[in-house]
Amino acid sequence: MHISKFRISTTATGQVRIISQRAGLTPNLVCRMAMLSSFEAGPITGAPEDTQEGQEFNAYTLFGDFQPLFIDLLKYVEFGSGDADAEDSALLERLRLHIDRGVRQLSVRLKSPADAAELIAGSA
Repeated sequence: MHISKFRISTTATGQVRIISQRAGLTPNLVCRMAMLSSFEAGPITGAPEDTQEGQEFNAYTLFGDFQPLFIDLLKYVEFGSGDADAEDSALLERLRLHIDRGVRQLSVRLKSPADAAELIAGSA
């Protein structure tokens, strides 16, 4: 699976902007942190909201050279160690939902650049 462009929800877009300003991070880094935070919480449940009306990212800006790693992590979290044969559209939807959930988690945890530094240092 290869992604060239990726759009997050309008809700996540607003929250990413707030977190970016508070923590002094770029939106793509906030989204990366959100994905990993959500992956740590396990598989996603629930229905999508407004998943395709928010900020659009060039996939390279969002994932960097690590796109295959993020997709593999997504598959592992969602489907376990078995080989996942999910359609690309279903995987993208789950990735959007993970970003939404992760952004909600980060909005509570990141109030300043010090919080971001502490979160990053704590995960190392």
